[in-house]
Amino acid sequence: MDTDYRYENEIDPTHLWTKETPPVPVPGVSRFRRWLFPGLMAAVLLIIIIVLGATNVRTSSRLGSAEQRVSHLIDAIQTLNASLQHVHETAEDVQRLQFAVQNNKDQLISALDALKSLDKVESLSQSVAAITCSLQHIINNSSSPGHCCPLQWTLFGSDCYFFSVDSLSWNESRIWCEQQNSHLVILHTDKEWDFVTRRSVPNFYWVGLSDWRTGKWEWVNQTPYTLERRRWAPGQPDNWSVYGHGTEDCAHLHDNGHLNDMFCTMKVRFICQKHSVHT
Repeated sequence: MDTDYRYENEIDPTHLWTKETPPVPVPGVSRFRRWLFPGLMAAVLLIIIIVLGATNVRTSSRLGSAEQRVSHLIDAIQTLNASLQHVHETAEDVQRLQFAVQNNKDQLISALDALKSLDKVESLSQSVAAITCSLQHIINNSSSPGHCCPLQWTLFGSDCYFFSVDSLSWNESRIWCEQQNSHLVILHTDKEWDFVTRRSVPNFYWVGLSDWRTGKWEWVNQTPYTLERRRWAPGQPDNWSVYGHGTEDCAHLHDNGHLNDMFCTMKVRFICQKHSVHT
């Protein structure tokens, strides 16, 4: 045992420690390899960032374009809604118009019925006039057929003449005569001229003579008129014009019985003429 103990004590304690291996210098290639991987990773990250950035730009552009399309779509929808509203309102207007047309149709039918009634009244009036004329012939013990005129109309030859007491324009006078199934007086013979002028003096009366339609004088039934100076006042017709009032295109009987041209809008008396009722 002592021998073992001595042996243990004789062992050099320094032999229990392992000496470190001195550092071996790293060559340049190994150092490059050590930085290669981080560099590649950084490059890859940079590429990823660039790609993501470009993708983000394209995505943003697409989103902007999509927003514009959505905005245009919204505007189109609003326009369509407005159009639909307009169509709806138009449809309501059409319905109201159809209703009004139907009402007018009913009114026109009523007016037509009234006109038919007026025709019957006119026919009845003519019958009454014929009966009145016949009674006058009986009262006068006349066996020959004769001619009759309505009340306030004067018989001359086979025509009836109405000398108004109211004053109207030439066109108003024409319309009034037409409503009485007559026309403004048309004179051809000397006897007709003498009859009318004897009753017209000393007043002004429209006659059915004018030049407003063609520039040439014609009767109200559009038959040509041959100018007779002896029928006109001296120096007439002069077709005198006034700025803003046109020219003197209508003829009337002057207070001396001669013709004179005058503005058609002037209001004077008038003479109507129509055929008498023959019995």
